Amino acid sequence: MIVLGIETTCDETAAAVVERSVDGQGHILSNVVLSQIEQHAAFGGVVPEIAARAHVEVLDILIARAMREANRNFSNLDGVAAAAGPGLIGGLIVGLTTAKAIALVHEKPLIAVNHLEAHALTARLTNDTPFPYCLFLASGGHTQIVAVLGVGDYVRLGSTLDDAIGEAFDKTAKVLGLGYPGGPEVERCAARGDPTRFALPRPMVGRKDADFSLSGLKTALRLEAEKNAPLAERDVNDLCASFQQAVAAMVIDRLQAGLRLFEERFGPPMALVAAGGVAANQTIRGLLQNIATEVDTTLVLPPTELCTDNGAMIAWAGAERLAHGLIDTLESGPHARWPLDQVRKADTFPADASRA
Repeated sequence: MIVLGIETTCDETAAAVVERSVDGQGHILSNVVLSQIEQHAAFGGVVPEIAARAHVEVLDILIARAMREANRNFSNLDGVAAAAGPGLIGGLIVGLTTAKAIALVHEKPLIAVNHLEAHALTARLTNDTPFPYCLFLASGGHTQIVAVLGVGDYVRLGSTLDDAIGEAFDKTAKVLGLGYPGGPEVERCAARGDPTRFALPRPMVGRKDADFSLSGLKTALRLEAEKNAPLAERDVNDLCASFQQAVAAMVIDRLQAGLRLFEERFGPPMALVAAGGVAANQTIRGLLQNIATEVDTTLVLPPTELCTDNGAMIAWAGAERLAHGLIDTLESGPHARWPLDQVRKADTFPADASRA
């Protein structure tokens, strides 16, 4: 089974071709990603109109390159998958419309993929991780702890009440005058700073639920920055280190709570899986191993290039859904908001329920 995947939810334009073998093993035949960081850097964040235009300009070229690198043509495809949400609506329209055109012209099934489901299933592409497993999804737009029970079967155990972790990193970088994207800049400065200098709060720590909150931490950091202005390089480094340590302490506590909820409801997880751009942070990647060891489970960390947005994860999610007969009509639309636990399940819709 060979599927083309298209990703245009935010500021990466991506296309990939993935093969799913009969035994469920995944193979990436090509994976092409073009970042728009330079276009958005001057604004300190993603500008939706600029992102949509950039997708229009390069998507056809990236798809052609992905097909060429995979040494396949459209007639070889078993399906065409595109991220249909959640994300910036302009970019979603570009990717989904392109996928529909390819599916229509070449008479291939269309799979409208939930971007979060693609993150959730990446561990099965890279590590053949068996169900059920506990997912820690942390990116610029999402922070969730999810029980992944099967294809299309997800239970949210915890989520952020306000900002996502990645968003908090980006806003911290902006407050401190660092570059965009903020996550890598904060991590770089934190490595040179003193994490004990500023006593920043650890929101939600100690609660029985598995929810997150970042707004109070973000505000506390801004107040410390204003109190110590003008900031010297040492001040910036120490603020970054203190912020990152506070986030790490919160992640440890919230994941421990989430894993307890998982085991109470579904039994021991087969693995703890991390996905999303924040999972590329080396400090957070290190502490996840300790958490997995505590609960005697396997830690699965996909390669960093598959933690951030990419076409291979969309293609793989499309292949997984296609293997269960889950395809979509050409009337399927984009969704700016699309909770993961609202994705339709394989056992609810028969194979011929919605043929394109």
